[in-house]
Amino acid sequence: MHEMVKGGNVGLASLSEDTGSVMVSLSWSSPTGEGDADVSVLLLTADGKVRADTDFYFYNNPVAPDGCVQLLGKSPTEDGNEDRMTFDLTAIPPEVEQIVVAASRYEGARFGDLHDLRLTLADGAGENLLRFSIEDAGAVSALLFGELYRRGGDWKFRAIGQGYESGLAGLATDFGVDIDDEAEPEDAEVEPEDGEAAADAVASATHALTSATHASAAALPIPAQAQGQAQAQEVAQTVSAPVEAVAAKAAPRPRTAKKKVTLPRVAKKSLAENESWRTARLFPASALKSDRERETRATSVLLSVMAQVPEFGRRLTAAFGAPAGRMETFTEVSLPNGDSPRRPDGVIRVERAGKLWTALVETKTNGNPLKPDQVQAYADIAARRGYEAVITLSNDVELDGTPLVDVKMDGRRKNKVALWHLSWAEVTHQAQMLIRHEGVANAAHAWLLQELLHYLQHENSGCHGFQNMGPAWVPVRKGIDDETLCQGDPRAVHVVESWERLVRQVCLRLGGELGQKVLPVQRAKRGTDPRARRAALADQLCRDGKLDAELRIEGTPGILALCADLRTGKLRTSIEIAVPEQGYPLTWAKRLVRRLDEAPADLHVETLVAGEMGGPRGTLERLRPEPGDVLPKNGARISGFRLSLFRGMGNTRGNAESGFIRSVDESVDRFHTHVVVHLDRRAPRAPQSVEAVSAG
Repeated sequence: MHEMVKGGNVGLASLSEDTGSVMVSLSWSSPTGEGDADVSVLLLTADGKVRADTDFYFYNNPVAPDGCVQLLGKSPTEDGNEDRMTFDLTAIPPEVEQIVVAASRYEGARFGDLHDLRLTLADGAGENLLRFSIEDAGAVSALLFGELYRRGGDWKFRAIGQGYESGLAGLATDFGVDIDDEAEPEDAEVEPEDGEAAADAVASATHALTSATHASAAALPIPAQAQGQAQAQEVAQTVSAPVEAVAAKAAPRPRTAKKKVTLPRVAKKSLAENESWRTARLFPASALKSDRERETRATSVLLSVMAQVPEFGRRLTAAFGAPAGRMETFTEVSLPNGDSPRRPDGVIRVERAGKLWTALVETKTNGNPLKPDQVQAYADIAARRGYEAVITLSNDVELDGTPLVDVKMDGRRKNKVALWHLSWAEVTHQAQMLIRHEGVANAAHAWLLQELLHYLQHENSGCHGFQNMGPAWVPVRKGIDDETLCQGDPRAVHVVESWERLVRQVCLRLGGELGQKVLPVQRAKRGTDPRARRAALADQLCRDGKLDAELRIEGTPGILALCADLRTGKLRTSIEIAVPEQGYPLTWAKRLVRRLDEAPADLHVETLVAGEMGGPRGTLERLRPEPGDVLPKNGARISGFRLSLFRGMGNTRGNAESGFIRSVDESVDRFHTHVVVHLDRRAPRAPQSVEAVSAG
């Protein structure tokens, strides 16, 4: 891999023959595991300016209409986060000379507080070509990582590492993005096409406006977020207000959002005579009986929607190095393989500028594992025929450093085949994000995604994601209960791996429902081997009998902690919130109890005392009449409060009513719905005028 230094440049063609499509990854870590940043991309002409505001891509405008730019979002790494984006360099308009890659922080945070800032660029086959590490970011809230630029018909990369003290808004205005203080959200209203009632139109517009208002806060990450977040709260509480009155509350933002269609969260009143009538579905699932039928139907349903809904198809394939272009999908394909032809479950082909990108698809449903010999055979066929990738799709979740299937690639072949994996939970997450939060191009596409989502969530589809803690679960629980489980037992490692898969799936599900980033937090030293980390966690499980996890939910005041105590059979969900820098302890306690007015009476409140193991604690039911009971009697300094809910764990290893996986899902949902949503959001930035933001 080519190591870049600040100010250096290199031609991509000199590093790989497959640079028509490239993936750029920005990664970082922080001592607390809470450091975060948002990436952005600007397309610039020869004069160093954007052609229009739509050339500014960030998380509310993540995809170019022609697919030449796509922001793929964050994914957790061993010690931090990685944010990825793909560029189809063959589709970049000829008038665009530069592609600037930047990132910004918010709430007064600075890049100097993050560790291991790094940019990595990979070619279309997923091979890492270059790396640029930034050691001297300093006290800046926006940072230019690097740029791709044209020279003599070829693309080159330059390592920049330059900071902007004025934040993303200052960076954007320097490159010609218009900060508009009068703009109405362009996606605030979706016109009903079938004579819907006015209330439906208002609800749809309100939801879109709420998304636009949150986008405002991200687009102006210096001071306007406080106003944008407050207005988003206001909008959510005024569903019955006229659309014009709600739209007037939108915060200023760069004019980057396009009109998108999302489906209302609340379904229209049914015209059925009684509840026994079932809505006709495009993809029926009720008649599915065998695993083969489930695999065949699921593959055909998914691939057909990918081909018909460009935003969805592009989102799933961009991470695999596919270019943006015309997509066609196929099933029941027969491929020569000696005396016995092979029949992959599906094939995806994308055409761009006369070139084809092809991936074979191997699907499993209903918890069935992938078969190594099948995947190996498809990898060999793909290599012989010049195909680019093999995509496996199953209920399982792949972990870092632990591939689901070990496949040997022949290094002597010129054509490199990339092996990728998708979980059905990831497919469901992406469909939810598009139809509920981000929107798609038209109402027909939204309806297709809704039908796909209904199919995936049907009990007969077999596409429910990770739903079984594995054969080691019961023996490990029994060994912990009778204290016979010894450190080094490989079964404990299997349970830790299953736990990590479950936590990642919980993040996907919750993030899809909320429309927010939900990521697992992994506190480990940089460079720690994932397998060694899991072995250490397995030894800890043998000693303490506990499985621990932490979830970072965008906009919440702290980390949601989850603990499964296998000794007591209880699940604990908790969050720690810091106290304000100013004020009186009794005021803090009273305000906290008021905010938790609708929280469950059995919520445990514990005072965190600086320098001590723990302070006073009690249930919310006991503290409501006397909030002062939670304060330390010796006047010790309070650093915060810990809020916790407990419930019993399921006994079985699956997702049945009595299953462990369902109990984890329900615990997280209950805690977030009844506790977290009532807490203050993260402290906003200090107010600042739009004129000041525009001036940078």
